[in-house]
Amino acid sequence: MSYNFPVIITQDKSGMYIAHVPSLRGCHTQAKSLATLHKRLPEAIELCLEVEKSKKQPIPQTKFISLEQIEVDI
Repeated sequence: MSYNFPVIITQDKSGMYIAHVPSLRGCHTQAKSLATLHKRLPEAIELCLEVEKSKKQPIPQTKFISLEQIEVDI
């Protein structure tokens, strides 16, 4: 069975790339390069799916709508 998940990729101040899969609780990975991040991401998702299946939880399927960056001055 195939699943599609929206993934958010950000970069922290030290230059590390961080991928987060909002649909899967606690599903994230990081790497120093985008190429490595893209290699690690399917592994992280597969592990999270195994956990969800072991809990007999339905696999959440969300539909990507938009990605926005909002600046807030405080």
